[in-house]
This record gives sequence, C-alpha cells and structure tokens, in this order.
Amino acid sequence: MDTKSKEDRSLNMSKIHSKDTKPEMIVRKYLFSKGYRYRLNQKNLPGKPDIVMKKYNTIIFINGCFWHMHENCKYAKIPLSNIEYWEEKLRRNSERDKKNIELLQEQGWNVYIIWECELKKEKQSETLNKLVEFLSLRDKFM
Repeated sequence: MDTKSKEDRSLNMSKIHSKDTKPEMIVRKYLFSKGYRYRLNQKNLPGKPDIVMKKYNTIIFINGCFWHMHENCKYAKIPLSNIEYWEEKLRRNSERDKKNIELLQEQGWNVYIIWECELKKEKQSETLNKLVEFLSLRDKFM
C-alpha cells in the first residue's frame, strides 16, 4: 500500500523529468570536458536519444534503472501498490526501448546505453572511461 496521499504522490511524480537529469548532466559534462561535441534529444531519431554524436555515428542513452527496467538492478523494483499498472507501463517502456534501438541500428547508428546505477560515485569513473574508450574505437574506424 502507498504511504503517501494522492496529492503527495502526484507532486513527487511531477518532479520527474525526461531530460536534463542528473545522470545525463554527469555524462554531458564529462564528454564536453574531454573535447567531445554532441547534439541533445534529436526528435527526428527513434527514441529521441539523450546524446547524438554524429562524428562517431553513435547514440547514447542514459537510462534510469527504474523507468527502463534495468535487469538485476536493485533500483529497478516494481512498486508494491498498483502492481498491474506499473508492470504494464514498465514492460511497454522496455519494449519501446528495444524497438528504438533496433531502428537506430538499422539506420547504421552505434547505440551505447549507460544505466543510472553505473553513474553512482563508486562506478562513475569506470563507466565514463569505458564510454571514452568506446568512442575512441569508433574514431579509429571513421
């Protein structure tokens, strides 16, 4: 059962944004500091990717573990209230993600996904270094 009133829950949900999230800002600032340039939230591409790096033919999605159902992640737990609603909603999100990734790959894009939990302090530098390594490999093939 939900411990918050309907008004409190509504207020909490209204504060959740789909762009310019803290995990996105961490990745964007890091990339910029390393000299990488990119576009944000390109509406003409499937899934409106968080970061588009045309030079590297790469799309970067920074996914919230809960909203995108990160498998085997402690942050991807379905709420205990209104279970049917959440299972359906989160399942649709995952299906939409898979479809968008397939469409992007068919268009020739390299898709790189960073999960919110990978940007926690203990894993952040490792995650960002892997991203730069991935981009370096793309640069060699361009």
